[in-house]
Amino acid sequence: MSLKNLLLFNSLLFVSSLFAQISNIQPFGEPLPAEIAMTEYPSDPEAAGVVLYKRGNYSVDEVDDYIRLIKEVHAKIKVLDAKNFKQSTIEIPYYREKNVREQIANLKAVTHNGAVKEYVNSNAIFDTDESLNWSKKKFTFPNVQNGSILEYTYRIESPYFFNFGSWHFQEDLPVIYSELHTEIPGNFSYNRALTGNLPLAVNHAEIKKACFVLNGFDVPGDCESATYAMQNLPAFKKEEYMLSEENYIPMMKYELIEIVDLTGSKSTYTNTWDDVDKKFKYDKDLGRQLKYADFFKEQLPASIYAIPDALERAKAIYYYIQENMFWNGEYRILSDIRVKDAFENKSGNSSEINLGLVNALESAGLDAKIMLIASRSQPLPTKQYPVLTDFNYAIVCLNINNTKYLLDATDKYTPFGILPNRDLNVYGRVMDFKKESYWMPIEPFAKNMHYVNMQLSADESGLFSGKVSEVSTGYISVDKRKENREFSKEEIIKRKQGKNEGLNISNLEIQNKKELEQPYKENYTISLHEQPVGDKLFLYPFLMQTYFSENPFKKETRQYPINFGFPVTNNYLISIDLTDQYEVVGTPKSRLLKLPNNDGEMSVVYSQTANKLNIRLSVKLDNYTFSPEAYKTLREFFTELIKIQSEEPIELKRIK
Repeated sequence: MSLKNLLLFNSLLFVSSLFAQISNIQPFGEPLPAEIAMTEYPSDPEAAGVVLYKRGNYSVDEVDDYIRLIKEVHAKIKVLDAKNFKQSTIEIPYYREKNVREQIANLKAVTHNGAVKEYVNSNAIFDTDESLNWSKKKFTFPNVQNGSILEYTYRIESPYFFNFGSWHFQEDLPVIYSELHTEIPGNFSYNRALTGNLPLAVNHAEIKKACFVLNGFDVPGDCESATYAMQNLPAFKKEEYMLSEENYIPMMKYELIEIVDLTGSKSTYTNTWDDVDKKFKYDKDLGRQLKYADFFKEQLPASIYAIPDALERAKAIYYYIQENMFWNGEYRILSDIRVKDAFENKSGNSSEINLGLVNALESAGLDAKIMLIASRSQPLPTKQYPVLTDFNYAIVCLNINNTKYLLDATDKYTPFGILPNRDLNVYGRVMDFKKESYWMPIEPFAKNMHYVNMQLSADESGLFSGKVSEVSTGYISVDKRKENREFSKEEIIKRKQGKNEGLNISNLEIQNKKELEQPYKENYTISLHEQPVGDKLFLYPFLMQTYFSENPFKKETRQYPINFGFPVTNNYLISIDLTDQYEVVGTPKSRLLKLPNNDGEMSVVYSQTANKLNIRLSVKLDNYTFSPEAYKTLREFFTELIKIQSEEPIELKRIK
């Protein structure tokens, strides 16, 4: 960076720090000289852009004789590398219920290129409906170049005071300054919580006198005026095998507790779980949808109810619902749940299918409850108090002889007792309307194995041929069935042959395609013609893809916890009969590597008996969650594994 740019950049930081004790309000449409002159961001030289400034001003005010929650946002983004810049499209989410929606007003967006300003035209702004209650307003900045400043502002007028939402301080670009300023009248009460592990640069709250004025009322109300800000935040970078980024991004979250109106009447929004249980018990979209046991008893085959063993009876019901109801891909918790209609139509949303499963299980005298969860792509629900919007999915908790089984019948490939991967999100809330609801951990199925047995022999032409057997269980078998469901045998063979041009696969046979509780088996023959180097041959023995075929941890450091979803075992057995064609010159070294705390281990053993070479690779991850502090050891573990699988050949010599 030139001295001039360095001085300008330092002045920019000074501008940010200048407002460290008061709200930082900058006018729209007037970028600072330092922002215009900025050409790089030394804290992250690879960043394609940087958020210069983002401010939210949230308040309660009167709009057209109605009291509304007002959210005003102003942001400026500097483009440093237009070719790799991916943030030129802005999406503004807003809430709606039936015909009433939040209104977005005063939307302005402009691209600054030096002194030239190019505004986003109103006909380039459009709306999309994302789900039952959420839409987005979208637009794309024009003429984005190196050095552009993208600036926008908007105002949301909302009748939904419970939807105060949250303010994200960190983004996928570095952030120089981000601030949330709120002015909340005293008769509005909110819980608030700061998440993430980054400190606030500004944390200031005070009582502001006479800030809330309504027409027709002579006495204005007081407000709590609060300012929260962070500065110089690194870009949030998603890492492999992590839960939702919403669990880790620093943000200020709000939850409405109660509103006291001008007559003194209270409306309570945050309740105890006891209050929620009572409400849901009679809710038309939840509790009342669990009253169809008699209907399902009439609909399901009588032979199912005649099964004497409770577990086998439960399995028969699960597979019947799984086979006869199709998930339409929609998530529902608190609305549009009609179990009877969905069963008759053989299609429904996630809650309709799983509440139908609860009814069917109860009709067979089994103890089944609905369990509310946040799917894996969502942040974990807070346990401090009920926040129903934290949940977006419902599964089933079945109790048989004090053993609990978690079930989800929306997925056609998950056996009884194995949840789809999207459900594996730490814990959920079991809704027991007879006693009381309770938190329950979500533990994945433990026996997830990928096993490969390869028997090869060499002939006089230099060809290695033989048979391979692959066996997959648990979540790995679920993934295998899904991967291969739409492919012919020929297409599956092509995918297995992959990039190894010398490998030929034939006679593929697949067992237990639809028998979900049985191991998924693939048997086939292979032949491999390796090219010698002189009179030597370098043979890489791990011809078929292993469960971990590449190192997922390439970066030097890790910020966030690691979650594989479930424990894994991968065993690879290879036997090579060299006959009288080859002799072994050298093999890689056998070794054993263990993770701390018995979290897993990896071993590879090379042994020779007469003309037979045997290789055994065993990989076990007994734990599936790791802290960031374990990253270095885990990275070394996978580095060694990939080295064994792809970089260490067996050296053979042709016998003349």
